[in-house]
Amino acid sequence: MSKLKARLAAHRSGKILYGRSATSMVALYLLAIAGVPIATFVIFILGYSFYHALRDQVTYYYYDFFTPYIAEPLYNLMCMVRDIAPLFVIVLLAGGWLGVTWAFFRLYQRDLTQVVKAAGSLMDPDAAPPNLPNVLAPAEAELRLARQQVQRNAAIAREAEQRKNDLIVYLAHDLKTPLTSVIGYLTLLRDEPQISPEMRARYTGIALDKAERLEDLINEFFDITRFNLSHIELDRRPTDLTRMVEQVVSEFGPMLAEQHLTCRTDLPPKLEYSCDPDKMARVFDNLLRNACHYSYPNTQVIICASAVPGAVVLTFENQGHTIPPEKLGRIFEQFFRLDESRATRTGGAGLGLAIARQIVELHGGSISAESADEHIRFTVRLPVQNPPQENCKNFTEKL
Repeated sequence: MSKLKARLAAHRSGKILYGRSATSMVALYLLAIAGVPIATFVIFILGYSFYHALRDQVTYYYYDFFTPYIAEPLYNLMCMVRDIAPLFVIVLLAGGWLGVTWAFFRLYQRDLTQVVKAAGSLMDPDAAPPNLPNVLAPAEAELRLARQQVQRNAAIAREAEQRKNDLIVYLAHDLKTPLTSVIGYLTLLRDEPQISPEMRARYTGIALDKAERLEDLINEFFDITRFNLSHIELDRRPTDLTRMVEQVVSEFGPMLAEQHLTCRTDLPPKLEYSCDPDKMARVFDNLLRNACHYSYPNTQVIICASAVPGAVVLTFENQGHTIPPEKLGRIFEQFFRLDESRATRTGGAGLGLAIARQIVELHGGSISAESADEHIRFTVRLPVQNPPQENCKNFTEKL
């Protein structure tokens, strides 16, 4: 497998060409072209010998049965060929050269036809795997890899679609519970005008809490619709990422307090970067929201930013349950939730991290996740042309 991958890498780099060797094919073509005059000369010698044999037959054995009915008509034909011998030789040479050229073009056309026919099996899961001649083995390997990738992508798309459908079903079902509670408590407040202020406040608080839960579920529906129907376009502007992170953290003050969390930022005084500020703020919002949902109570969320050669690096680190490797590899997939049971209010539609990755990649950067020893860290790397010189402290410091 490693040798095959090395050969494919060489082919992709342009060091090796697909199909038949051009040098050997040119040599074979020139040899075939040179063989045409030789073959013409051999035919001419054989024809000339046959002509003499017929002439002797007609001249000396005229009265046997073979001569008047077979030998003499053939002799007359050979005489006609003799009279147009130069033209006949030219026709043989031209026909031979054209035939050789057509055969070589046909050879490459047949190879191309086989490749196109094999490519038709990429989208058909029931079709047989591509099977090409040995000279097209690298192309066959590429097609097999492409077929596997297409099938893998199709399976991922089907799984994502199924998760989305399941999520919509769950959301539709979950809408009933808070809506029923809101209606029930509002009905009590309407039908019981003499209710005590304490009970009224309690019912109002419960109805408000259920209404907020209902709003969260409806927002999840909107998130799904926006993600599926919108095309994200960037409006790049010079932005101070330090100030943006500080603003996002201040907006999360109530949520952090509710979850009994604190947030520590380790940022340079100023970190200029050309980006879409609204989209990048959504990335930071999603990452900090994710940290709030999956952190242990009474712990600290650490946000750090630094400028390294050629890039700006930001990390969001929190203390929580270690994410298993099989889930860590899928954490940026659409509609994927760590809390699959939906028994709690943690998480949303499973789109926050998928949207964050899409925005970061549109900026030409990358986002990755690590989890070990009950620590979770998300790293955002954004490429820059002229990175600033300020650096923050080591963002790998543990809580």
